[in-house]
Amino acid sequence: MKFDIFLSICQNEVDGVIPSESQMFKNFFSQVKLADELGYKTAWIAETHLSCQVQKENPQAVIPNFQGEIGLNTDILQMAHLIFAQTKQINIGSAIRNIMCNGGPIAHAEAVKTFLTLHSFQPSSDRLLELGFAAGRFPFSNRPYGVKARNRTEAAAWPALNGRVFLQGTEIFLRFLKGEILAIDDITPITLDRALFRSDEDWQKVVDVYKDEFSVSGEVSKISIPAFWDFEKVGVIPFDAPLDSLRLTIGAHWAEAHEVANRYLPVGVFNLSITPPKVIEATHERMKSTFHKDGGAWDRSKMPRTVLVFINDDPKLSVQENDEVAKQRATAANEAYWSAIQGTIDPVKLAMAVDNALVGHPETVKAQMQERFHPEDRLMLWFDFNNHDNDSVTESMTLFMEKVAPHF
Repeated sequence: MKFDIFLSICQNEVDGVIPSESQMFKNFFSQVKLADELGYKTAWIAETHLSCQVQKENPQAVIPNFQGEIGLNTDILQMAHLIFAQTKQINIGSAIRNIMCNGGPIAHAEAVKTFLTLHSFQPSSDRLLELGFAAGRFPFSNRPYGVKARNRTEAAAWPALNGRVFLQGTEIFLRFLKGEILAIDDITPITLDRALFRSDEDWQKVVDVYKDEFSVSGEVSKISIPAFWDFEKVGVIPFDAPLDSLRLTIGAHWAEAHEVANRYLPVGVFNLSITPPKVIEATHERMKSTFHKDGGAWDRSKMPRTVLVFINDDPKLSVQENDEVAKQRATAANEAYWSAIQGTIDPVKLAMAVDNALVGHPETVKAQMQERFHPEDRLMLWFDFNNHDNDSVTESMTLFMEKVAPHF
């Protein structure tokens, strides 16, 4: 079993207090340095773009009850250079890098290739950049960069079209990473048809808007969508950027995205702690044939899984009492977080989140892991969830690696 750590740098309100940005980053560097010393393999760092607080001032606020910022890291590449310089062995991962904003997939391919080139000249060149990528958590991060409906037809189709745009961006991003020279005409076009929609009614609504907007008569079975990135022949430099220290993981949870990405490069898959076991096992089975041949045989480490951890080991308490303390912390943290994110507390979701976390005394956590996980799973352990007490977080990180990890 492999143990990574997930670090959110989430500047949210906890018990009425929002730490300063400076304090958040101080806590982060304390934790990532300790993770390196303790032997965690990869530090996965959340990435966020544009202020959630400012977005709340606009109509249709995404998270109106959330106080603070979902995350403070906006650029894993700058973070990675700094972390590599201050640590000895840990790899750095993005969870996730949004390839749609900040200039889109061409700009991100160029930035990553530049990073890899510079990284190859550093003493840390043997360490990996584990680049998780996706379309971002919130649409408001993408809209300023033109990733939004451009007409009434696209607005009507957006729930289905949004995924098509990401697939097009994924192809552009990966093919430029490979070093291909491309124009938009070389990229798979976007076409909408009935199969992409949940019902005949949903598809017909889009068709009706399309026919009205563009004065189309007769039956419509397909709708062609102009490319979201229109470019003539382009080459992304540095051409000789080495890819041997790059590992790719896609933050999308449907099979077609996995298949599209693996046409071009070996790309692993993220999975969340709340994903049902049947879905996880089905994904592993499918990826055995989907995974790009250049990445070798598929194995379970190529699908890292986020897992919340609430561990407690007070020597003055019994195992059962430690379990109860940890469960109270887990319930309180999840209750506060989901309430802030959604505005209401969903008891079912709250119970599921706590049940899927690792909660309790080290012996209890060990038993939970033996019951729930495959011996070859790769876990992204999340200790700083709704917790700004750096001493508490680092104590939990240490407890896990000293009293739980050795058993696996």
